[in-house]
Amino acid sequence: MYMRLLLLKLKIQEFLRESNNKQGMEMVQVAILIALAVALGIIFDEQITAFINKTFKTLNG
Repeated sequence: MYMRLLLLKLKIQEFLRESNNKQGMEMVQVAILIALAVALGIIFDEQITAFINKTFKTLNG
C-alpha cells in the first residue's frame, strides 16, 4: 500500500515538473514571436506605412 502511494506521488511530481517546463517554453516562444514582430515593424516601418496609405487611398476612391 505504501509503495503504491509513493509511486503515485512520484508520478504526480514528474507530471507537474513537465507541465511547468512546457508552459515556460511556450511563454518563451510567444516572447520571441512578439519580439520578431516588433523588430520587423521597426525595420519596415516606411514600407508598411506606404502600403497602408496606398490601400486606403484605393478604397476611398
